[in-house]
Amino acid sequence: MSFSFPEIIKMKKLLLLSSFTIILVNQAFGQANSTKELALKNQIIALDIAAWDAWKNKDVAYFQANTTPTFQSGGAYGFSRKEEMISTAFVDCNVNSFALKDIGFIQIDKKTVMLTYTATQDAECGGVQLPAKVRASVTYVKQSGKWLEAFYMDAPFME
Repeated sequence: MSFSFPEIIKMKKLLLLSSFTIILVNQAFGQANSTKELALKNQIIALDIAAWDAWKNKDVAYFQANTTPTFQSGGAYGFSRKEEMISTAFVDCNVNSFALKDIGFIQIDKKTVMLTYTATQDAECGGVQLPAKVRASVTYVKQSGKWLEAFYMDAPFME
């Protein structure tokens, strides 16, 4: 089988056009996924900042409504379940300020995401000053259409 020169040019143009179309479609889908992921990341970051604000403001109702029934928190101070957090962290702690930076976001699956970040805090619990800087990871899960904090863990930041 042989092709004439005009036929070869026509096939090359068709191949080039097809390749260009595939690239554009892939890029459009990639942007859509990136846009959705960015929106989810921003939503989860806002939830996490609200959780820190709830701790600072001793807003137990926010904490109860935005954590899973099996919520746990862990760190150098040990592990606490949801009930313990309500009776201690929201009663015995005083938070003057906090800030989050170097925030990372990982979408594990459609119903599970994780944040990692460095938090600076001016806080004390039970009369003991908390570390000024911690490295934290927080897992959120989607239950009944709502993102809830399921697990929080931090450790003093080592430079």
